[in-house]
Amino acid sequence: MTGDEELPRERRLSGWTTRRWLRVGVAGSLAVLAVLGATGAWVLGRTASLSDTLVNVKSPALSTSFRLESALLNQETGIRGYGLTGTPDFLKPYQQGLADQATYTTTLSRLVGGDAAESADLRRVQDAVEKWQARIARPIAATPAGVASPLASERAAEGKTDFDALRAAMARQQERLRTDQARAREDLAATMRLRNWVFIAIALVIVALAGLIFEAMRRGVTKPLERLGRDARSVTDGDFTRPIVATGPADLRRLSGEIDSMRQRLVRELEVSEQARHHLDTQAAELQRSNAELEQFAYVASHDLQEPLRKVSSFTQLLQRRYAGQLDAKADQYIAFAVDGANRMQTLINDLLDFSRVGRVHHTHESVALDAVVERAVSALAVSVEETGAEISCEELPTLVADPTQMGMLWQNLIGNAVKFHRPGQPPHIHVSAAREGALWRFSVTDDGIGIAPEYAEKVFVIFQRLHTKDAYSGSGIGLAMCKKIVEFHGGTIAVDQEYTGGTRITFTLAEAPPATAEPLPASELPRGEGPLGRGAGERPTAVRSGTEPTP
Repeated sequence: MTGDEELPRERRLSGWTTRRWLRVGVAGSLAVLAVLGATGAWVLGRTASLSDTLVNVKSPALSTSFRLESALLNQETGIRGYGLTGTPDFLKPYQQGLADQATYTTTLSRLVGGDAAESADLRRVQDAVEKWQARIARPIAATPAGVASPLASERAAEGKTDFDALRAAMARQQERLRTDQARAREDLAATMRLRNWVFIAIALVIVALAGLIFEAMRRGVTKPLERLGRDARSVTDGDFTRPIVATGPADLRRLSGEIDSMRQRLVRELEVSEQARHHLDTQAAELQRSNAELEQFAYVASHDLQEPLRKVSSFTQLLQRRYAGQLDAKADQYIAFAVDGANRMQTLINDLLDFSRVGRVHHTHESVALDAVVERAVSALAVSVEETGAEISCEELPTLVADPTQMGMLWQNLIGNAVKFHRPGQPPHIHVSAAREGALWRFSVTDDGIGIAPEYAEKVFVIFQRLHTKDAYSGSGIGLAMCKKIVEFHGGTIAVDQEYTGGTRITFTLAEAPPATAEPLPASELPRGEGPLGRGAGERPTAVRSGTEPTP
């Protein structure tokens, strides 16, 4: 075979899959084992046949021939004695010999019937026996008893000759039977040796097949899989630049190629991820810079902006007190507008600072009993509760890990809104409840007030959103936005229950422990004049109604 013919063959073999290799290997092994099994079965059958012929034909034929010869000798002895003496007792061996002769002749005929030469020998023996019996034995046996038979002496020489011929025929028969027996023994021994070699060859072929299959599996399956596993582990350990080498049958090479394609895609994804990480780092740095600017803005709003605002408010109030009634009505109105605007501006700035402090300044997580928090919130709202005649009921509330200041701001804003936005001329009824939902607690603040239209259910949590004018309800519109920020800071959600139509129901969830968040600002970075509680622990947080102005 030339080299050009070998290359297509190698390419064809390289396209074989593991399943095809296994099928071919199993089929070849089964074919070899079938041939060996057929050979072994033939050898075993041959051995059994030769053994059966030797044991049941050749050996019995030889021994029967000897018994037939003995029976004929008994006949000859009996006839000779009877012929010489005329004594009837000599006929008994003769008669017994006749019976044995018939039995042994029948047996020999059956045993040697399949062999032409042995059958011919038996016929020659039978002819010699018949000739001797016809000429000697039967005539002498037929003479009267008591006297010697004259035929015994007359035919003594003829009888001796005929019986010698008989014995020669028996000798030739026995010699052939011995030869055939010896040949059968040799054939049996040779076949048994062949049987032993065949089974040794079968055992060697089975061992060779097992070794060949093991080596083929090792080279074609185990070794490629081990190499693939090493390459895959290298990629798993972070060496994404290491290629996956394709070896073994076609399907394993395809698998290696698919894994290498996955590795290449991971490399591309990692490159994209690295670029995204760099972009996120840049954005984080930009966000940090923006937060620093917001901190600076908070500082300016807390001091640099409020200082001139306080002066404007103070001096306009002095003008109002000193010149009230001394100027015309327009001047008094303008001064009142200026005082109101300055006060509202100061309230907005303080509320905005409170909003920015959520999660940044107030960040002290500890075990908080919400029953006590709600009780303090109701106490802080005692004036408005007394003015409106509000009735507040509260179920048993759990103890959570949270920031106590933020919890106070949350409950005071929610209950304060429920008190403020009651129906005109009707005292408000407010109910606080809690229920366990898996790992969270769901809280509800339900009132029978003026309610919130469904189209405003989301807008009320946006900062500075108002549903009423400041003349109808005072406030800055930041209360529910602050509640939303506090709840989300503690890992929960807040919403308006739109299915409740008897007023307003605000529901929110809180976890037993809030998620990890950024650390609070150190005291050195807080705006000057502020502590960790902002404008002071005794100052009331803003109370707000859904989407409306909070109370000052």
